[in-house]
Amino acid sequence: MATALLDAQDVRRFRDVVLAASRPVGDEVMTDRARVELIAEAERLKSTLCAIQAELSVDLDASVRSRDARQGVAPERQGRGVAAQIALARQESPHRGQQLLGLAKDLATDLRCTHQALREGRLNEYRATIVAKETGCLAREDRALIDDEVCGTDLIDDLGNAALGAMIRKRVEAADPAAVVRRNRKAEHDRRVTIRPAPDTMVHLTALLPVGRGVAAFAALTREAEALICGGDERSKAQIMADLLVQRLTGHSTAEEIGVNLDLIISDETLLGAGHEPAVLPGLPGATIPAQIARELVAQALRSEATNWIRTLYADPTGRLVAMTSKQRLAPAGLADYLTVRDQGICRTPWCDAPARQSDHIHPASHGGETTAENLQGLCQACNLAKQAHGWTQHVINNPTGRHTVETTTPTGHRHRSTAPAPPQPAGQDQQHRHRQPTVITTELYRPAFLIDVAA
Repeated sequence: MATALLDAQDVRRFRDVVLAASRPVGDEVMTDRARVELIAEAERLKSTLCAIQAELSVDLDASVRSRDARQGVAPERQGRGVAAQIALARQESPHRGQQLLGLAKDLATDLRCTHQALREGRLNEYRATIVAKETGCLAREDRALIDDEVCGTDLIDDLGNAALGAMIRKRVEAADPAAVVRRNRKAEHDRRVTIRPAPDTMVHLTALLPVGRGVAAFAALTREAEALICGGDERSKAQIMADLLVQRLTGHSTAEEIGVNLDLIISDETLLGAGHEPAVLPGLPGATIPAQIARELVAQALRSEATNWIRTLYADPTGRLVAMTSKQRLAPAGLADYLTVRDQGICRTPWCDAPARQSDHIHPASHGGETTAENLQGLCQACNLAKQAHGWTQHVINNPTGRHTVETTTPTGHRHRSTAPAPPQPAGQDQQHRHRQPTVITTELYRPAFLIDVAA
């Protein structure tokens, strides 16, 4: 495991040296050969540092578990929060932190040759993850054998990622066919449909399916698209397949006919046509809608057969949301809506892009924390569980911007701050001298059904 011969100060000083020497000074000119060699050595250094991070992660996990055991923590709760600390330190999401900790443990136990190749810079972290993932279904002895056959030799030196994965899968299937079958059966239970934002007001709708079902669905869409093209349809094959997918899933050919709930946060000036600030879709990190398209969505909703009402959110001169129109809206359900607008539906943990599923008390309710907007934040379930581990504390701090800010202190004393996203701002206005009155228009449509929350 990692020794105490190297500490953070050493790495920081080395980083400063590298940064200072990375650009030529005066008349010095680096040759192209030297540039390529520096790129290669920098890549190998990155891999070596990833190996050291893995060793330190295993040491941290063992230390925390040992401390928890001494303090009488139940075995199933020992080590809770370690992955979250690793994620914060590496500026990754908690989910990615859990993956990195799992990889680190594999490298320390079953995949020692992979670990050594990573240390030597012959293998990067992504390719080490391929080895760990593809061999994960095997017993430790079989896993170690394949690790030695592949990463203990020069076989990996010239292989691409796909070729590396294919080579390992062949060895895994030969070593334990039954384990491969069990893994495939488990994978079928993990089938799911997900959605994530894409550029230009698009989304990726993705289905993870057993290969037979996936191929059959794609073939059916392909056949019908080709038939329509032969019949004179002027759309491209890809466009027809996308339209057919929506039509077959919803039973409708256009979006206007589909019942759906859509939360839309938009500034008052954009709503009224005087501004061009994009609207925001809570719960989808980075998902924005251009002003004109957002206005068209609202207009479409208002023209339909629907029951409409207006909610208003008030903000102070800094743009911080402070209240809703009805005092009754401050009941728990209304307060949850308020948090969705303020936090834009995303977990408040730094670098976590997961949707916020729980309203968490920053100062725990068990210690007298109040159920107020100031003492609440939106968290995903994993982050909410992690902060309950021993040694984690949080409190609200003042922020010059006026936006809600939470400071998290980990068991090691490191501090991380999370600030609520800035609400949409009207263009060309001095926010320091303007009291904004954001409006939330909630339009609930029954045919079609959009729930459009429009807030400034």
